Amino acid sequence: MTELEDCVFANGLGWPHLLIVAAAFILLFGAKRLPDAARSTGRALRILKAETKGLREDDPPAGKPPTNAE
Repeated sequence: MTELEDCVFANGLGWPHLLIVAAAFILLFGAKRLPDAARSTGRALRILKAETKGLREDDPPAGKPPTNAE
């Protein structure tokens, strides 16, 4: 076995599977639209990360009751 074949991700997928998925994306979207799709996905992930960080900061620490600041 080669080092490349030894690399299996936690979900059981390996490099050959990822190459097939990448080829399918290229066939479906075309090479011209892939950079735009990747850029849009990156923006969406940054927004999601910022929103989840904001939600975590809004939650009170565990073990302490929330205080009313009215």
